[in-house]
Amino acid sequence: MKKAEITAFLSMVFVLLVSFVLGILEVSVIQTSKNISRLTVDRAMFSIFGEYQTDLFDEYYVFAIDGSYGSGVFSEDQVTSRLHYYGSPAIKHEITGIQYLTDDHGQAFREQVLEYMETKYGIGLIRDFTGLTQKWEEQNIQGEEMADKEESIMAEIGEIKGQMEQAGPAGAADPEEELPDETGQSGQTDTSVIPEGNPFTSLEQIEKSGVLSLVMPSDMELSGLTINADEQASNRNLAAGRGTFPMRQGTDGVEERLLFNEYLLTNFSAAASQENSEVTDNSGNNSGSTLAYEIEYILEGQDSDKENLEAVLLKIFFIRMALNYLYLMGDSAKKAEVTALAVAVTTVLLIPEMAEVLEQLILLAWAAGESVVDLRTLLAGNRVALVKSSENWQLSLSSLLTLGSESEQICGEDTPGGISYKGYLRIFLFLKDTDEITMRTLDRVEENLSTKYGWSSLRTDQCVTKMETKNTMELFGGLTYTFPAYFGYE
Repeated sequence: MKKAEITAFLSMVFVLLVSFVLGILEVSVIQTSKNISRLTVDRAMFSIFGEYQTDLFDEYYVFAIDGSYGSGVFSEDQVTSRLHYYGSPAIKHEITGIQYLTDDHGQAFREQVLEYMETKYGIGLIRDFTGLTQKWEEQNIQGEEMADKEESIMAEIGEIKGQMEQAGPAGAADPEEELPDETGQSGQTDTSVIPEGNPFTSLEQIEKSGVLSLVMPSDMELSGLTINADEQASNRNLAAGRGTFPMRQGTDGVEERLLFNEYLLTNFSAAASQENSEVTDNSGNNSGSTLAYEIEYILEGQDSDKENLEAVLLKIFFIRMALNYLYLMGDSAKKAEVTALAVAVTTVLLIPEMAEVLEQLILLAWAAGESVVDLRTLLAGNRVALVKSSENWQLSLSSLLTLGSESEQICGEDTPGGISYKGYLRIFLFLKDTDEITMRTLDRVEENLSTKYGWSSLRTDQCVTKMETKNTMELFGGLTYTFPAYFGYE
């Protein structure tokens, strides 16, 4: 009878080897299933984000998928159903994080715009402006100070005009009566030195009818387009995303703000014709847009083109008035003209004590009149000298007296090296709050896609730019595998 020790040992080794091989096969099957499920979900994520809104990209160079898929009603089930369509129905998807264009005051939109501008144009596009930002702030402060003075200026003008009216024809000196002349000798009062007209007409007309009544060029038709501000993304209640996503830092730095503003000036319309630039104007003709002055809307946010344009022009007017007044105060020849006029008027009306006050008011009125001509120049597409000189000063004192009348047609000429209307828009955009600018830009994007391309149901707070999902799949032997997936336009 033979012993079987070797046979039993080999049998045990064989069983162990088979168990090991089968275990390896099971692990391989499980791991392969995991890898396939990850690849399936990644492919599905790439596929649905490949369905980006093409008109949004073609017009504004921004990627996002319309989460409502043209229905105007956003549902996460619509997105997950697309994942199932491109992936496996057996995988369960749960959206754990999602970002819309409007989240964080349009952070995703701003990031993509900056990426586009940096890639296409680079920082060199705004290099000439980076050293001017402090001067822009100073000019804006001067304009605000002049605007604050407006009420007191008009009050003083009203007071002195009241005194003139009281002096009136009855109180005024008789032209035949002899009054001391400039040398102290008696002589007739020469009323011919007082030109006909009112130096305060332009200021009074702006106060009464607004700045547009004086500055619109004859060949420029004022837009009458309006929108419903309550329906805009910047004003309505928005859908909010959730989750934490990678975010670009420093989107509101000086260079980033300047770059974003150049994007606006390039892709949205404004009131005045724009000068040639190395950046190709993509706005083209503005047919189909609900507003003609889009940059002005982005700055002011009013319902109508008229209100937005007037608000921007009034800011420019006060900046120009402050700068022009500073120039007049340093020009001895022009001050002498004003002094002579003020003395002549107050002498004839027997109110010589008002001469100094009247002189200052006429200087302010002259600065305002020059600013009116400056605005006409800007709206005609020409440039105005930032700091005036005797060579580029455009309005004479005699012309000031008729400025605003029906017969006058004074319009300034282009000043090489001066600042254009677009230049002032650039200043105001830089000084404006970045969140407001970004959200009002999204207002225009949404409206233009609706009216120009027929996407009436599109809402920017339904446009998805980043998404994270939790995915669960049932594996071999009743095991489940849960893993995350992420995609974002970056």
